[in-house]
Amino acid sequence: MFAKAARHLKIVGALMMREMATRFGREGLGFAWIVGEPLLFCFGVMILWSATKPEYEHGVRLIPFVMTGYMSLILIRHLIGALSSALQANLGLLYHRKISPIHIFASRAMIEIGGTTAAFVIVYVILLAIGQVSLPHDYLTLYAGWVLLCWVGVGFALVLAGLAMRYDVFERLIGLISYVLIPLSGAFTMVAWLPPDFQKVLLLIPFVHGVEMVRAGVFNEFTPTYFDVGYALLCGAVFNLLGLAMIAGARDRIAVE
Repeated sequence: MFAKAARHLKIVGALMMREMATRFGREGLGFAWIVGEPLLFCFGVMILWSATKPEYEHGVRLIPFVMTGYMSLILIRHLIGALSSALQANLGLLYHRKISPIHIFASRAMIEIGGTTAAFVIVYVILLAIGQVSLPHDYLTLYAGWVLLCWVGVGFALVLAGLAMRYDVFERLIGLISYVLIPLSGAFTMVAWLPPDFQKVLLLIPFVHGVEMVRAGVFNEFTPTYFDVGYALLCGAVFNLLGLAMIAGARDRIAVE
């Protein structure tokens, strides 16, 4: 059992190295861009918001609010972008008996999660050093919220990948779906700021629970947050199982094309 797991991990690790070398080149700066890209985008958005909005909004400090929201949004969008075209970009690898679609999706997901997580840590440390954010209020809640976002994000991306493999139109819609998630993910609003009826609607979207949980870990107990871990876990499980089933069913069709 352990030997089999080690073999799968070795395959995923090799695919990660291949993916990074293909996408960013073999130079050190190429690998650093995995972290540098979300880092630059996050700082850019924070600078823009700082220049156009007050320091506090609804009693919440602007910089940590933007940091937690935008890094969460980057994670979701990068997972969607990377996984939606994973098989199409690596079709030739499936001719190797030891490589399965799961290995390809896992390698891409790990790259995006690792890069965005590292960028989040670096952004947090820099902002902490210059006094723009405080230490997390609850580390465990912060970590759990981030893992929850990864779980739901990977599942949703797998569903979109399965749809794109079956229907060509979805390849064109994935970019639009990523943009729609900007207002619907909870990245740039908090549930507590909305009227009760709108809160119920927004909380139907599983991503919102992860973002709110991340913010609950960063902000103090006086900042109200709303999340249901069980609901988000269930949605993530449904997404992952459905996505994997759709991909397994469409593999032969993609290979023929």
